[in-house]
Amino acid sequence: MIRILDRAGVIFTLSLPLALLHIRGLAEILFVVLSVLFLVRSIMLRDATWLGAWWMRIGLVWWAWLVLCTVLAGGGLGPVVQALGMGRFLLLAMALGHWTLRDGTIRTWLARLLRWAALYIGLQSLLQFAVGVNLYGYPRSGDGELTGPYAHPRAGPPLARLLFPALLPPLGRLLAGPGWRPVAGAALAVGSVVTMVLIGQRMPLLLSVFGLFITALLLPRLRGAMFATCIAASLMLTATSVVSPPAFYRLVTKFSRQMEDFPDSHYGQIAARSLAISAAHPVFGTGFDGFRTGCEQQQYFVGWHGDDGGAAAMCVQHPHSHYMQALVESGWPGLVLFCALVLAWLQALGRGLWRDPTPLRVGIFVAALLHEWPIASTSAFSSMPLSGWFFVLLGLGLAETRAYMTAKPVRETV
Repeated sequence: MIRILDRAGVIFTLSLPLALLHIRGLAEILFVVLSVLFLVRSIMLRDATWLGAWWMRIGLVWWAWLVLCTVLAGGGLGPVVQALGMGRFLLLAMALGHWTLRDGTIRTWLARLLRWAALYIGLQSLLQFAVGVNLYGYPRSGDGELTGPYAHPRAGPPLARLLFPALLPPLGRLLAGPGWRPVAGAALAVGSVVTMVLIGQRMPLLLSVFGLFITALLLPRLRGAMFATCIAASLMLTATSVVSPPAFYRLVTKFSRQMEDFPDSHYGQIAARSLAISAAHPVFGTGFDGFRTGCEQQQYFVGWHGDDGGAAAMCVQHPHSHYMQALVESGWPGLVLFCALVLAWLQALGRGLWRDPTPLRVGIFVAALLHEWPIASTSAFSSMPLSGWFFVLLGLGLAETRAYMTAKPVRETV
């Protein structure tokens, strides 16, 4: 029975990248199934060692607090069920890191699938830039963004997460090789970031450029390539005024205007509304999905200048920040717990990384840092498929760390 569970777990794990690309409903099902199978297997083997992981303990407390806050908010059964469902993300990451990815061959295959997913999104974006439509006939978005393989502008965020785990391993091999390989590696790095520029989505591009600096810090042998890529991205950004005016408008003109008057921008209004809601519920918050349900209530119409902050017209589904979302939904205790959880994830992924950095582990660490960077506009924390990509990468990173720490005593004696 255990062998059957193990085989099923591997098959479902390797199915995740395809599901996250185009079958979001299947990805949700796989998350739940893998979580349940992991619990069943743990019970059958009487294995509770995974509960000793520091990040898991913090995660379970954060999850329990969110559920409690949602129950106290009195919004009905729906939000409570959704809050309970947040546990699937924690269990999925643990299932991958502790169970299905223990075998190095399976980790290699998952890393390849993630690399192919990044390549697929990037090539679809470039095709759309070159001929005006992607393989499925979808044109650019109405604001000019490249949509990659999708009908709507959703290519940038997942590619920004997948870029570094997909790029750094082959880049490291190419730059260390003889002959034409370093030139090919430089072209690969430049082409990857140029693609992010052409996609025309501001936050994914900013996060990608930030990721180049983090990579240069952690991988000294790639610093030259990273700085050259930054220069190429700057030149390409300037060139978009000619080769892609819609991208230049979104990345430079529109972004500059928003930053000049941030409090009155839509993002500034969202932040003000989030703080107004949290000020009224500082301890227990408003429960899961509390921003959406509270945003249109007049008592929270408070702007930065004493105005109505855009009233109900500015309302959206979520606060566009995982930290603001935690604050609104679960109060200041929930925000503290969420921050502790993020730091615990980064600590788990970064163990030994400064002393012994490998491209894949560095790429996953950078992806996790970018996903949870506090000064960024994001989708909701539970939003699929973007959160799905993050937790799959997290699970792979935890498995890589586990393998590294297991092999560490052997390495030190060799």
